Amino acid sequence: MAAAKAVPIGLELYSVRNDLEKNLMGTVRKVAKLGYQCVEFYSPYSNWTPDYAKRVRAELDELGIRCYSTHNDPASFTPGGIGKAMELNRILGSRYIVMASAGNVSGADGWKRVAEALDTANETMKAHALHAGYHNHDAEWRAVEGQMPIEILAANTDPSIMLQLDVGTCLEAGADPVAWVKKNPGRVRSMHLKDWSPEKKYAVLFGEGAAPWKELLQAAETTGGAEFFLIEQEGSRYPELETAKLCLEGYRKLHG
Repeated sequence: MAAAKAVPIGLELYSVRNDLEKNLMGTVRKVAKLGYQCVEFYSPYSNWTPDYAKRVRAELDELGIRCYSTHNDPASFTPGGIGKAMELNRILGSRYIVMASAGNVSGADGWKRVAEALDTANETMKAHALHAGYHNHDAEWRAVEGQMPIEILAANTDPSIMLQLDVGTCLEAGADPVAWVKKNPGRVRSMHLKDWSPEKKYAVLFGEGAAPWKELLQAAETTGGAEFFLIEQEGSRYPELETAKLCLEGYRKLHG
């Protein structure tokens, strides 16, 4: 039997946001040199022109790395914003247009409206070989009117919509990331591998916090349908690129 194909490991570029602001492609080149196989661009990318996105794609191709997903604000899921989001993501070779945050949402009905917006956008995206995704923060794990917002989103969206698990914020809210992956087979197609500890919060490197990484990565690969993983860092005791390097080294030691 052939060995299972390894899930690509990438970096959410928010992790190197200060370096990125100074020199976008210079920083991406350094990220690739560290050994990352893919990157995830976040909301400032939405201001790019198509021509600039083509230049970025050419650089990614030259470096041999991929962009499987991007982070977007809710405007990219509206009739006025979805067209440009799809154009840029097609150019980049992305698979998923991820809602990075729903913003301020009021009540269970508000979360149902978020789910409806995701579903509507996803139907449009599917015609262009793209899918919507949703990225959680801690608020999605805190009950609203007796219901967990993350449960509302999962129950009221098409299964083709990716539920991108942010591990750190899940832990911060006191939720169980392994149980969540197992409860949503095939939908956790990427995860933000961000660690967290009660003492140091997010200022820990991969493997230094409370995340049950071995069990979680196994669940993501065998049940969640993982297509790629993304290390993310809010900031540590080291500079951004050094942090990215150390986190990747920690991941490789743990997961090969």
